[in-house]
Amino acid sequence: MNVQFDFSGRHVMVFGGTTGINLGIAQCYARAGARVTVASRKQANVDAAVATLGAAALGVVADVRDEQTVAAALTQAVERHGPIDVLVSGAAGNFLAPADQMSSNAFKVVLDIDLLGSFHVARHAVQHLHPGASSLIFITAPQSVVPMAYQAHVCAAKAGVDQLTRVLALEWGARGVRVNAISPGPIAGTEGMRRLAPQGEQGDALVRQMVPLGRMGTTDDIGQLALFLGSDAASYISGTVIACDGGAQGQLSPMIAAAADGVLKKT
Repeated sequence: MNVQFDFSGRHVMVFGGTTGINLGIAQCYARAGARVTVASRKQANVDAAVATLGAAALGVVADVRDEQTVAAALTQAVERHGPIDVLVSGAAGNFLAPADQMSSNAFKVVLDIDLLGSFHVARHAVQHLHPGASSLIFITAPQSVVPMAYQAHVCAAKAGVDQLTRVLALEWGARGVRVNAISPGPIAGTEGMRRLAPQGEQGDALVRQMVPLGRMGTTDDIGQLALFLGSDAASYISGTVIACDGGAQGQLSPMIAAAADGVLKKT
């Protein structure tokens, strides 16, 4: 059952909003009546996403690691749809690697996308957020609080995203900007699950065993939480990191270890 939210007349922009969880969030907002802008670095993904979001949707190309392209994308979005009511920053990168076999550049790539990219989006968006009442939502991960083998880069980057969430909530609250983060658990059909979980029925069964609610999540599960955080119903919620994971956040290490075992045996 979906709770119904009405975002008619509101502008929602989703960075990384062309695939996976972030596309699911954009689709939820589009169904709720929002004017949606999505941004990511590949034109083909942008075009495919816009085709699912309706004629009013705008797609722009931007790499969150490049703050000039982020600034240009925001300007283009505001020129088309007006000030931004809800901004979702969800671009992310990940791969499995032992820390002692990870190059400095590989570590840096994930920090640049996840953490520096989140800062770029927030820093350049704040001037475009609807004055007096707007919502900034980061997409973080359980690695931000749970140490996981083969995930040193992501653990470091997402811990930074969590703290960025809390700091911006302190600094920007007086402007009427609420800042929160969503921490998804295992979400079916996403690139994250293809990279970080064993594949096939045996892998699916392992994941379900680790989730107290007994199932993987859906992109709509995350989208519904994003709708709530962007709505007036969450008008007094800021500076929080909210898990949407079926209760599993502290129990995912075996999933990643099993996936890494399969990957590392092939290399």
